[in-house]
Amino acid sequence: MSLPSSKTVKQTLRKSLIEARESLDDATRKKADQAIASHVEHWLRANPVETLGIFYPIRREPDLLPLYERLSEQGTVLALPIVVDKNAPLQFAQWAPGEPLKKDALGVPVPNRLIFGATPQAVLVPCVGFNDARYRLGYGGGFFDRTLKTDPRPSALGIAYACLGTTFDPGQLDVAMDWIITEEGVI
Repeated sequence: MSLPSSKTVKQTLRKSLIEARESLDDATRKKADQAIASHVEHWLRANPVETLGIFYPIRREPDLLPLYERLSEQGTVLALPIVVDKNAPLQFAQWAPGEPLKKDALGVPVPNRLIFGATPQAVLVPCVGFNDARYRLGYGGGFFDRTLKTDPRPSALGIAYACLGTTFDPGQLDVAMDWIITEEGVI
């Protein structure tokens, strides 16, 4: 009998974590989103950045859109990740809340008008799950891992609900987050 591959284990874990995230009721999610936003704001006060890489929430990821509006009003340049090549690091395009979006080939919202050149000093990275060593389980494309291997490397803040903490072994190409931020605090 052969043991399941690491890829198979991660696919199964990814599926169960997405189901757990999607099953959170709206009141719990809203309260958690507000707490996560508060922790991100506190981190940014201690670690100011000119440009912040963000994510637009899909598949019931933490919704930080109200935070993005406040940051934009305060002068922080926000930048959404753009897949330019499936084997390359992400690029970031400037975006401000309220500006039109469209879906890319992967179904991820991106700015209608791509203005590249925004190099974030920190990046908010959505997590499907995370472990105690601050490794993130994502959707499996490796885009953020490749991005976090670039120089200069942005600070990586994994964003997740606390219930998505789990146990898994990172792969050879996985890159640990600098911090994981949940509604319970900063890890």
